[in-house]
Amino acid sequence: MNWIARVPWPLPALLAWGGAWLLFASLQRVTTPVWALLLACAVAAAASLMGSNWWRRALIAAGFPLALALTGVAAVPSWAWLVPLALLLCVYPLNAWRDAPLFPTPHHALQGLAAQAPLAPGARVLDAGCGLGDGLRALRQAYPGARIEGVEWSWPLRLLCALRCPWARVRRGDMWRADWSGYQLVYLFQRPESMARAAAKAQAEMAPGACLVSLEFAVPGVLPQAQLRLPGERVVWVYRMPVTRAAQGRE
Repeated sequence: MNWIARVPWPLPALLAWGGAWLLFASLQRVTTPVWALLLACAVAAAASLMGSNWWRRALIAAGFPLALALTGVAAVPSWAWLVPLALLLCVYPLNAWRDAPLFPTPHHALQGLAAQAPLAPGARVLDAGCGLGDGLRALRQAYPGARIEGVEWSWPLRLLCALRCPWARVRRGDMWRADWSGYQLVYLFQRPESMARAAAKAQAEMAPGACLVSLEFAVPGVLPQAQLRLPGERVVWVYRMPVTRAAQGRE
């Protein structure tokens, strides 16, 4: 999905809206307005994955149904306008909003990670919150002999991820409730506010010597075992269990 980041804005929105309108107009000739609305909104919700941040994804998903409501070109029952919201919640469930938005891991982001955190062949590696699978692909590139797994709460994203990464075991679930104890490495691309919670979970569940790896965001107050600096000033942070707390300076 890295090609999406190279598509200039607002072209993704225009393509999504145009596609939804074209599908809606075509379907009205062969089905009811409600079904036409449902399928066109499904296309818009799926196309929202092309947005590079939350407000762009929301704009892509909501643009077609809002425009349709304002123009009033179709007579659909009032309850049908709940369809776009339901579809959006399927892709972005409410209980996942506290976690990171859908930002793909760059393809070569984990290059060199195996030198800093070597794993035995067959080691289990987890991408916690795997989204569309870009992190799984980067992990496979870094650890071709590992057993790569992913967990993702959104079922549409989980299905798409499984299709993109058939060699990985991808399951639907809450990354915070999943058991990390059987993994030698857990990878995250989350947000700064999530890192203390992730470190506490890793410390409580992962075996000594196992690694927690974070792209871009550090665990506050914890010393990393290693750092990998990427182009664009991004950093991969490597924490080996048990974590070591940074010394607190005195004033």
